[in-house]
Amino acid sequence: MPLTPEQFNRLVTKDEFNELKKDFKKMDGKIDKILTSVDGIAKRHEDFETELAANQGAHDRFETRIKRLEKV
Repeated sequence: MPLTPEQFNRLVTKDEFNELKKDFKKMDGKIDKILTSVDGIAKRHEDFETELAANQGAHDRFETRIKRLEKV
């Protein structure tokens, strides 16, 4: 199957491939740091959602008791 000139120009040379490999190796540690940060943010968000639900439950209980006291 012959290549068109456009396809031929898109082929990666060995030198370009080696440069790309070097760039990926440089980024490896940075990507790990980013993923660790994102995981931390996700965990804090999850904890916040749980805490928010607990606070809403407590608020509802207090409101019920306050309404009952106001009637007296």
